[in-house]
Amino acid sequence: MTEQSTGPTPTGPAAPAPDLSARYGRTGRSRRPLLIGVLGVVVLAGLVWLVWAAWVQSNPPVRSELQGFTIVSPTSATATMTVDRNKSVEASCRLQAKAADFSIVGEVTVTIAADSPRHQTVPVTLTTQRSATSVVLVGCTTADQHRPR
Repeated sequence: MTEQSTGPTPTGPAAPAPDLSARYGRTGRSRRPLLIGVLGVVVLAGLVWLVWAAWVQSNPPVRSELQGFTIVSPTSATATMTVDRNKSVEASCRLQAKAADFSIVGEVTVTIAADSPRHQTVPVTLTTQRSATSVVLVGCTTADQHRPR
């Protein structure tokens, strides 16, 4: 038996490979630089927004803190709070007296005038419907800051 060849056998030097760009056309420009640029702009905008939001939330126009409270009688409680705000801002601070079952038994809103000192300690008296066990400072708001702080 003789062996048969299934295809031509190269006898000389290898034939040159065909030029793929001549055969199929040139490949288009890569979109990778454009995609990286757009992604970079989006990430930068997100970081700028994050820094802005952190700055605004960490510097409110008014801050308040409950220093302490005393239950004076079954119908009265006193509290002391400190308020720190911008000098020209009027603030409204809300305190609540709560009973043992956590129901609200008294509430008062105190207005801090715009021309009063920037940092001050304010004594507050709450009238209650029944005996309170605690006083809670809900927070203070201004015309520009609607969320109590």
